Formats: sequence, structure tokens, C-alpha cells
Amino acid sequence: MKIYTKTGDKGTTSLVGGTRVSKAELRIDTYGTVDELNAYIGLVRDQAIHNDTRRDFLKYIQDRLFTIGSILASEPDNRKHFIPDLHEEDITALETAIDDMNEALEPMRSFILPGGHQSVSFAHVARTVCRRAERLVIALNETEPVDDIVVRYLNRLSDYLFVLSRKMAQELGVEEIKWQPRR
Repeated sequence: MKIYTKTGDKGTTSLVGGTRVSKAELRIDTYGTVDELNAYIGLVRDQAIHNDTRRDFLKYIQDRLFTIGSILASEPDNRKHFIPDLHEEDITALETAIDDMNEALEPMRSFILPGGHQSVSFAHVARTVCRRAERLVIALNETEPVDDIVVRYLNRLSDYLFVLSRKMAQELGVEEIKWQPRR
């Protein structure tokens, strides 16, 4: 299979189902942002701080993001092609991981500035890209229906990434940088 087809040279791409659309369409921007998020999750997964269990869970998240990308890349109302789907258990898995990490963390008493260690910063970048992906899915849903589980998954994933950044800071022994508003 050739990696280049030249079919996109004029600024269009195909949805799953074959319809050609502009690469500037909101749907393309949306699943492109999910792809960007997936790349950042890979960067987070590659950090030395993680054990095999967490690496496997981050890989599981990447698989779910490919599922979301497939859903978003599909023509609405065209399910002739096999498209994987999300399940409530995928959201529950994120919530369980959040709760498990949160048990060992100090309660938050202020906002936290991203940073403190490069690995922690990578998790915060992934979180902010996740929030952008969520906003784009919501915007897309205002013009074309998107299954609400996609929004809920991305919302919970950004929560997971925030708690993961805190857990990584704890494991790395770095101080969380608390935001002190100027008075």
C-alpha cells in the first residue's frame, strides 16, 4: 500500500464511506485534533515514570481514541462500514483509574500551574488538547449529530489526564506549582 495517493492534493479528503470533503471542514479538524491528542498520549505513555500497567492503560486509551477518530471520520447516517464503538465501560475504566490515583493525592486547595517536570508538562499538554477536542466535538454536534458518549469520554479523559499529571508529580517527587493570584 502506498502512503501517498495524491487524492488530497487539492485540499479534500474522504470520509469513511467515500464522500469527499474539504480538509478545512469542522469534522476533519475535529478528528484531526483527536489524532493530535492520540500522539500526545503516546508521548505521555513513553515517559519512564510509568509502570507496565499504566503504559497498558494509556495504550488502551489510544485505542479508544482511534475508535473516536473512526466515528468522527464516518459519514453521518452511513454505517455500511464497520466502525468500532465506545462503551460505558470505557468511561467507567477512566473513572476507576481517576479514583485509584486520587486516593493517594493530597486534596486540591488551589489551581495548579502546569509544569514542575517535563513528564508532568506532557500530561498537561495532552489534557489541554483533549479539552480542545471535546470543544470541537460539541461544536460539530451542533451541526451534525455525534453520539454523546464521545463527548462524555473526552470529558472524563481530560479529568484522567489532570489527575495523572498530579500523580506523576507525586511519583517524581516534584512540587505541584500552585497558582497564586496577584492581589
